[in-house]
Amino acid sequence: MRVTSAQAAKLLRKLNEELRALQLKESNSSSFVAAIQEDIESVRPAYNFKEMRDEQNELEKKIRKVKHAINVFNTVTIIPDFDITIDEMLVYMPQLNSKVALLSKMRDAMPKVRVNTGYSSGGTIIDYKYANYDIEEVSRNYNELSDILSKAQTALDLVNNTVEFDIDI
Repeated sequence: MRVTSAQAAKLLRKLNEELRALQLKESNSSSFVAAIQEDIESVRPAYNFKEMRDEQNELEKKIRKVKHAINVFNTVTIIPDFDITIDEMLVYMPQLNSKVALLSKMRDAMPKVRVNTGYSSGGTIIDYKYANYDIEEVSRNYNELSDILSKAQTALDLVNNTVEFDIDI
């Protein structure tokens, strides 16, 4: 079966939902309660242990194959313009996000801010907190990293939605 990474992720989600539904069905039908005066066979839910195990095992096997195929695809597929694999990109993007978040705070800082010391001594000393960096330089760096992050996200989305690979299920 040829799929894109996006399609494989949807297939994986579907298989996991099917497995959860089977597990819930088993939980609800593997035992039951009946009153002593009831005909037990008339209230017994349909349940076959071996068939249930076989169905769940088959779904788990498919899930393993899909996850493995995605993992292999992620470790060998290079993102154009970045010259790194998808796997590396999935580490790089959170790093970029963290840097962009930090630079956003630094970019929005005031060069000089009055500090509230938390006590009122009635004195005339006023404390100030100063930015110890060039806010304009931080702003430029923020814009550069934001652009790189945006390009990385777009490049990853493009590969995930267009490049196909095989899953043997």
